[in-house]
Amino acid sequence: MPNAMILVIQGVDQGARFEVAKTAAHIGRGVPNEIHIHDTEVSRRHATINWSGEGFTITDHNSSNGTYVNGAPVRDKALNSGDQIQLGRSTLLFTRVGDGEATRAADQINLVGQHSGDDRSSIVGEVSQDAGRSLLADAAHDAVADDVGRTLVNLRTLYRITEEVVSPSFSPDQLLNRILDLTIEVVAADRGCILVSDAHTGKPIPRVFQHRGGVDATQRMTVSRSIVDYVLQNGQGVRTSDARSDRRFEPGQSILQAGIREAMCVPMQGRFGTLGAIYVDTTTPPEQVVMAGGTKNQFNEDQLRLLVAIGRQAALAVENNRYQQAFVHAERLAAIGQTIATLSHHIKNILQGVRGGSYLIDMGLNDHDEQLVRKGWGIVEKNQNKIYHLVMDMLTFSKERTPAFEHASLNDTVSDVFELMQSRAEENNVEFQIKLDPKIPESTFDAEGIHRAVLNIVTNAIDAVEASEEGAVLISTGYDEKEDSVHVSVVDNGPGIPDEQLQTIFNVFESTKGGRGTGLGLAVSQKIIREHGGEISVTSEPNEGSRFLLAWPRIDEEHRHADGQTQV
Repeated sequence: MPNAMILVIQGVDQGARFEVAKTAAHIGRGVPNEIHIHDTEVSRRHATINWSGEGFTITDHNSSNGTYVNGAPVRDKALNSGDQIQLGRSTLLFTRVGDGEATRAADQINLVGQHSGDDRSSIVGEVSQDAGRSLLADAAHDAVADDVGRTLVNLRTLYRITEEVVSPSFSPDQLLNRILDLTIEVVAADRGCILVSDAHTGKPIPRVFQHRGGVDATQRMTVSRSIVDYVLQNGQGVRTSDARSDRRFEPGQSILQAGIREAMCVPMQGRFGTLGAIYVDTTTPPEQVVMAGGTKNQFNEDQLRLLVAIGRQAALAVENNRYQQAFVHAERLAAIGQTIATLSHHIKNILQGVRGGSYLIDMGLNDHDEQLVRKGWGIVEKNQNKIYHLVMDMLTFSKERTPAFEHASLNDTVSDVFELMQSRAEENNVEFQIKLDPKIPESTFDAEGIHRAVLNIVTNAIDAVEASEEGAVLISTGYDEKEDSVHVSVVDNGPGIPDEQLQTIFNVFESTKGGRGTGLGLAVSQKIIREHGGEISVTSEPNEGSRFLLAWPRIDEEHRHADGQTQV
């Protein structure tokens, strides 16, 4: 199981996830990096995330544009869950995982019933939701009184929690954990938990649990089910205590021998209903109770009002997350529908071609006409190739893959594509040429992947000029010694690509060939080149043709880059 997760939340790789174990994980544009970022403003070996024994740290490697954590430039910086790492134009979210927060919460909380001997709590104060909502207005009035410091702390806490609520970067448990951390800190509680109502049964289920430093983490937290039920049913925030407000309970009585436990419980009131409750407690040791000469409360009315306001914000956070998940689910269903519709249409066209060829074969067999059989088989074979390339494009695009790097010749790989497409060009009366740069040094790349990327571009180029009387396609290779990069250029003299389509041609299912194209070829080619740390650039003029340039950094075992790192 990974110990941390990197999620790209902004940039060209948005949505990509990388698992980080307790070993060094290198970040950069270079292909061998464990966290491979395709952003051209990221250095080839930009930074490294290391495990220090107690936590993760990030170290910048003299990168060109620097490494930033939460907006501040860093050289070496300890990482906390929720930190945002900025590299070039990309933003990465760092998250600690594998801590089992939900399981830990269920294990650490003892939800006791009303008649349990462990539940001695009695309500000593209540606050309504309206009182919690008026906290900010009252704080403005209190700020001119003596409790300026406390008021500012309350305002600061609510502001920080509001920032967490509007952040789309966290999972529900991560968000609730951060809110609970702030809550325990500001109300000076020993422990706390957040219970969220089950969507099916409506029963409150412990979701997250936290405790302050110095508290025995092995001791289970007793939560009064009767208090929780009261809060959920009445929408009231309450303060409870083991010691009744009664003069008969003097210091030294048996109820005080184990100390006095106080608790506060508030509802998480959302826009349309109560989603759960926040429960915090603190225990005053018996010796402190005796020394104090009484049962002075640790929690007060102001803390309860603040906690009610926090409960409201926590509920909004849960609601926002649920709305976001519902939206993502709807978008996913829409994308699946679009995918099925597009692929079904293309597969139907291929099957029609197979059926046409099969019909000719059947006629040829019945008439003992070998020439007709060969013609039919040629049609079947052509459509077999189409379905094969469609499936391979789907597999390439549908999952993250690590290129199968090998020491190879780019010229040999491009020559294979040229030989494969020669017969197709001749059938369409297309002048098909190749120009290989003899000075290209051998390098390390995924030969099969580059073959597919170039093949898709060349296929599109031939399709673009097949209707022209003097259609021509030129494939060429080259090496840029200054940039230490290799490239493949595919030029055609077709009708060109309109400006409004140039921005979308690499999107999935965006095709300029109408029903003849799947809209996968260019997207797959771009993905493969980006996996090599490169990019595809396009220049096109109406009625003048188009030029696709596939370029990526050369990788070689003996080559040392300018940043001092050896790429292998």
